[in-house]
Amino acid sequence: MVEKNTIRFRKSNQLNIKTMELPYLLAYLGLAIMVIFSGIGSAIGVTKGGNATIGALKKNEEAFGSYMLLSALPGTQGLYGFAGFFIMNNLLGTIETVTVEHGFAFLSAGLSLGIVAYYSAIHQGSIVANGIAGIGSGYDVFGKTMILAVFPELYAIIAFAVTFIISTSL
Repeated sequence: MVEKNTIRFRKSNQLNIKTMELPYLLAYLGLAIMVIFSGIGSAIGVTKGGNATIGALKKNEEAFGSYMLLSALPGTQGLYGFAGFFIMNNLLGTIETVTVEHGFAFLSAGLSLGIVAYYSAIHQGSIVANGIAGIGSGYDVFGKTMILAVFPELYAIIAFAVTFIISTSL
């Protein structure tokens, strides 16, 4: 009789441990998505700008500073993902009992920032690549390219703000 109770207790205890792991799984999945997608998007966007720079340097080497500044712009989305990770990861360390609701909040923050930053960086990379090609061809479009490149950036900033709002609501 004693052995049966012990076995039941262990099975019950194991079930509780698995149930408690789900919130952490969701939270860390959200953190991973946040960093991975924003980083991949930035890498693609910066590469687009870098490739355009190489092409433009063949025509006009003097504008390298402008090319470099424009090509670096899509890298900011990766920084937003990294900053969001630190905000949410620090918060995760302060929550006494992480619930499934917390896990879904972390997952939501990760999905929103990761996916928006991914697309924002890629499309910003296309804008800066075209601007770099224009400057390389002799057109004075640096300022206009900077203005147009801000538009996709705005959505990454909004997604970062959403992550911050989610973190303050937990």
